[in-house]
Amino acid sequence: MAVVVENELDTSSTQRLQSTMAAARLSFTWLGVRKSLSSHQRDQAADSFGAEGKFLSAGKKLLDTSHPAFKAVTAIRGQALHYWKGMSLPFPEPGIRLIRQDSIAHFDTRMAEFKEELDEAVIELDRHFAELRQAARSRLGELYNSDDYPPSLIGMFAIEHDYPSVEPPNYLRQLNPELYEQECRRMQSRFDEAIQLAEQAFLEEIARLVDHLAERLSGQGDGKPKVFRDSAIGNLTEFFERFRQLNVRSNPQLDELVDRARQIVTGIEPQQLRDNDTLRSQVATQLGAIQASLDGLLVDRPRRNILRRPR
Repeated sequence: MAVVVENELDTSSTQRLQSTMAAARLSFTWLGVRKSLSSHQRDQAADSFGAEGKFLSAGKKLLDTSHPAFKAVTAIRGQALHYWKGMSLPFPEPGIRLIRQDSIAHFDTRMAEFKEELDEAVIELDRHFAELRQAARSRLGELYNSDDYPPSLIGMFAIEHDYPSVEPPNYLRQLNPELYEQECRRMQSRFDEAIQLAEQAFLEEIARLVDHLAERLSGQGDGKPKVFRDSAIGNLTEFFERFRQLNVRSNPQLDELVDRARQIVTGIEPQQLRDNDTLRSQVATQLGAIQASLDGLLVDRPRRNILRRPR
C-alpha cells in the first residue's frame, strides 16, 4: 500500500472556502412528546418492582407519533435537514454548516417552501389533536394529565434558518487591533478545520458508496450474482455532482480518486451491469482498485485528525 505523504493544509483552499462560502444555520421549534413521570408517579412505578423511586428513571409518551398526520410533520423536518446537509459542508461550530454564496437565494426559497409545507402539515395534525389526546387518555390511564398538552398544536412546530457571521466584526479592528488579529487567526483555524472535516466526510461517503457497489457487483449469493438496486449507481452519481459543487480542491489525491470512480460508472446503466457479465466483472475490478486506494487514505487519516477544542 502506498504511503501518503501529508503536507500542510493549502492556505489557498482555506481562502477559497472563506471567500466563496457562507455560514447557514437551521433550527427547529418542536413539540416534545415525552415527559418524565412526577416523583410520586415514579415512586408508584418503583413499588411494583420493589425498588426505590430515586433509582428509577421513567417517562410517558404524550402522543402517538406513528399517526400518519404526525409522521407527515416529522417527514418535513427530515427533508429540510437532508436538503441543508446535502448542499453544505460541515463547520466546527454546533448547528452551523457552510453553503455556497451563490446558492443562498435558492436555499432561502427552498426553506420557505419547507416552512409552508410544515404549516400545512401542522394544521392537518391539529385537526386530529382531539383524537390523539383521547387515544393518549386511554393508553396512559392514570398517568394522563390534560395539563401536559397545549390547547392547540398551531405554533408548536417551526423551521427557522439564518446566516450567522463567522468573521470577526469590523468594529473590533478600530477598538482593539490586537484582539481583531487574534480573532482573525482563530477563524482561519476554524476554516482550516472545516476543510479537513469536508475531506473526511467526502472520503468516508465515497468509500462507503464504492465499497457497496463493488461488493454487489463482485459478490455471489447462492451461486448467482448478487442483486443490486439502481440506487447503488444513482447515489454515486449524486455524490459526484455534490462533490463538484462543494469541493474546494484541497486534497489532490481525493480529487483524483473521485474522478477515476466517476469515469468508471459514467454512461453505464444499472441494467447493463445485470445483463453483461463481462462489463460487470470489469467495473467490479476497477472499483476494487479505487476501493484499495480509498482504504489507504482512510488508514492514513488519523495523521490529519482534528484536535477538538473545548467548548
